[in-house]
This record gives sequence, C-alpha cells and structure tokens, in this order.
Amino acid sequence: MAYQTIIDRKPSTYVARAAKHTALWLALAFAFLPLFLMLNISMKSNAQFYTSPFGLTLPFTWSNWVKASAIVTPYLANTAVVAISSTAMTLCLALAAGYFFARVHVPLSGFLWQALVFLMMLPAIANLTPLFILLRDMKLLNTLWALIFVTTAMGEAFAIFVLRNFIEELPQELFEAAEVDGAGHFWQFSRIVVPLSGPMAGAVGIMHLLRAWNDFMLPLVVLRDPGKWTITLGLMRLDGEYVKYWGIMMAGYALSSIPIVVLFFLTMRLFIRGLTEGAVKG
Repeated sequence: MAYQTIIDRKPSTYVARAAKHTALWLALAFAFLPLFLMLNISMKSNAQFYTSPFGLTLPFTWSNWVKASAIVTPYLANTAVVAISSTAMTLCLALAAGYFFARVHVPLSGFLWQALVFLMMLPAIANLTPLFILLRDMKLLNTLWALIFVTTAMGEAFAIFVLRNFIEELPQELFEAAEVDGAGHFWQFSRIVVPLSGPMAGAVGIMHLLRAWNDFMLPLVVLRDPGKWTITLGLMRLDGEYVKYWGIMMAGYALSSIPIVVLFFLTMRLFIRGLTEGAVKG
C-alpha cells in the first residue's frame, strides 16, 4: 500500500519540480538578459546596431572597448579613490563608535543612540541644500575630499547600527576575562572586537563601497570640473548630444561594472559569512 502511494505521487512530484526549475531558469534568463544585451551591443558598430539591435553580428567591433576605455579610465580612478577611502574611514569610525555604544555607558549615551537611529530615517535628499551650503562655506566644493567626507558621514549611521548590535552579541566572558587581566577599552577593542568583527565589517564595507561607487546625486551636486568626475557622471559623456554611439556607450557601462563584479566574486564568501554572522545570537 505504501509503495502504491509513492508511485501515485510521483507524477505530481515531477510536475512540481519541473515547474520550479522552469520558473528558476526563467528568472535567471530575465536577470542575465540585460547583461547579455549590454555585452552584445558593445561589440556592434552603429550600422550593425540599427540593422540588428539584439542579434549577434559579425565582425565584432573591438575598437568600441578601446575608445570607451580611454574615456572611462580617469573616472574609474576618481571613483576608486572616493569609494575605497570613504569605506576605510567608515569602517574605522563605525567600529569605534559601535564599541562605544555597546560597551561604554556614560550619561546621554542612550540619547545619542536614539539620535543616531533617527538619522537613519531621514531621506538623504532632505539634507542636500544644507549640505551644499556647508561645503561651499568650507571651500570643499568641486573636490574629491568633499565626496569622501560626505560619503563617509552618510554611511556611518547604518554601519554603526549594524556593528553595535554585533558587538553587543559577542560573548561577554571574553570582555570579563580581559578586565580581570587589567585590559582597558583600547586593548579590548583592538584584540577582541576588531578580529571577531572581521566578517561583519567586511559585509558592511562591501555594501558601503557599492553605494559609494554607484552614487550619482552627490557627485552631480558637488563636482564641476570634468577631470574630477566619478564614473556615474563620466558615463554621461558617452551619451552624445546629437549622435549616440551605442557600442561605445555599452562598452563603457561594461567597463564601469567590471571592478564591482570582480570585487563581489573575490569577497562573496566573506559577504555571505558576514550576513549570517549575526543571524544566530551566540
């Protein structure tokens, strides 16, 4: 009887599995379709694009990548300086602030924490006009330093929120044993918190770097000199005013995404480990 029941259920099981796999393959196809179109169009001349926008055409126009590289490379360098610098500063400050809120109890520390959480609720666009005035008065407009400082400040609230909760869940026995041995806050921070926070700090850093790399509004407001533009502004130069060179445009978009794709593949395990590190309270 049990064997007959299993046999009777097999067709419905196969149908369910086939439907599931079909849905997954369709989702992957839709997800990778824009990537395929971008790479495909980057190999076309304008004549090939207008003749067959979506199909494969021969010969491939590799010169599109050479021309796009000459235009995009300076913007990639500016973006890398801003993204890497702001990420390093954000992690250093957020780790220290997270330790302060998790381990140090002083008057008004609770009020400061509530104020920090409140800052996470404010839309970034609401601060745009006061921020512009502040940067103008500080003579920081049209400088990469403005982007580095502001991007660091904008990422602090979320980074501190995540790292503070992670540090609070570290085993208290570690800190108690350190205090028994006479270790101060600096020793506990450098020898306990920093090594154990590696995966979580890595995940926060990757998310912040992606945000800094893809930021468009802040560079548009702050920067005026084309030589200081980041990649999001620089890609606009590929969009011709009267004639659009579609192959060069798509090659530039592909080149701008390569560093982020490579970074994600190199740090994928660290990113996933950081996301799951605080999932179980230990």
